[in-house]
Amino acid sequence: MRNVAIVGVGMNKHTSKRREVNIPEMVYEAVKMAFSETGLTPRDIDAVVTGNMPGFEGVNTPELWGAGYWGGYGKPVLRITTGGTTGSSVAQGAYYMVASGLCDTVLTLAFEKQSDGDTTMGLNSVALGDFASVLAYGADIPALTASMGGAIGLFVYQAMIYMHRSGCTIDHIDRAAAMLRSNACKNRFAHLQQEGVTAQDIAATQMISYPLRFGHTCPASDGACAMLLTTEEKAAKLADRPAWIKGCSSASEEATSLGLFGGGSINIDPAEQRSCKLAANKAYALAGIADPTREIDLAEPYIPFAHLLFIYFERLLLCAEGEAPRLFDEGAMEIAGNLPTCPSGAVMSTNAIGASAMERIAECALQIMGKAGEHQVPRDVHNAVAHGLGGAANLNVVTVLGDRPNRG
Repeated sequence: MRNVAIVGVGMNKHTSKRREVNIPEMVYEAVKMAFSETGLTPRDIDAVVTGNMPGFEGVNTPELWGAGYWGGYGKPVLRITTGGTTGSSVAQGAYYMVASGLCDTVLTLAFEKQSDGDTTMGLNSVALGDFASVLAYGADIPALTASMGGAIGLFVYQAMIYMHRSGCTIDHIDRAAAMLRSNACKNRFAHLQQEGVTAQDIAATQMISYPLRFGHTCPASDGACAMLLTTEEKAAKLADRPAWIKGCSSASEEATSLGLFGGGSINIDPAEQRSCKLAANKAYALAGIADPTREIDLAEPYIPFAHLLFIYFERLLLCAEGEAPRLFDEGAMEIAGNLPTCPSGAVMSTNAIGASAMERIAECALQIMGKAGEHQVPRDVHNAVAHGLGGAANLNVVTVLGDRPNRG
């Protein structure tokens, strides 16, 4: 396996509606920025790996009609879609192309233009299928809540379980949301930027289903992310401080709707997230990280709802289970804290679904390269961990990045 570096990152300003551009034009903004970071052109790349959620925009096979705008004309183009984890799966697909020797330089990009379609309807089509399965097996209240409540129907169930176990309170969740929204104000690409927002402001928003309020939830964003991945030999010529992909892993478990939708053991606890712990353990081992609590300098977990800040800080093995609320109270997750977590503002502030998980990797890369701008953390980032979440809260993808390549 060859060492692989991220040498160029591109994103555009995310908003709720990009009516002045079509999908290829919107994605090109991020692609152009990634190329401009390195001086490379489409002639220099060997392949393109792309991904989004086509059913949410009502347009199919976007790689066929968009790749020509993005530098893919005459190149191998691969599309990967894995739900909420799409962006991280796309980035890892590009990583393996370079690491395996199949390609030397790969453009990877992910996007969503939700204003062109209907994400809620796309999610509801899945929920209706789940509902039919629940009825077939015999309905019960938690399964119906998880299936028919959309994303938040599952996550309120998860939040309550975690709160019961950990001592996390709704005040913790309010303050987490305020921290993430405040961080987003420093990120020029972020969608929701609420200057001066406080936990009291979050607590005043309407309750959707206890314990989650509107202020705890993510927006629907239009936006794109692109990265250029290349070999160790070429990286030295293209970037002063490349970000190296040191460990990749993904793991899934039984769907968390009471194990009704597949074989295997019944999983009635969406807060446990065994698959995240498995993926994190493997990614850290590949990266040579023996103690993530000491060796990881920055984390970008996938946080569409504010309570997930605590769950994934723990499931990424950055502290013992149940300790995240205490560490949050001590300021550990702040931009200037011991382990800055989501200085970007997270998915809570910017959610172009197909791109969201790739943006976690891109944000880690920018921090390592020292190019994060106003939300750059105040100390050098040597190792960072990025995370993607998808499916029925049962698929987790973990990527470990560093400022030096793996050796040995």
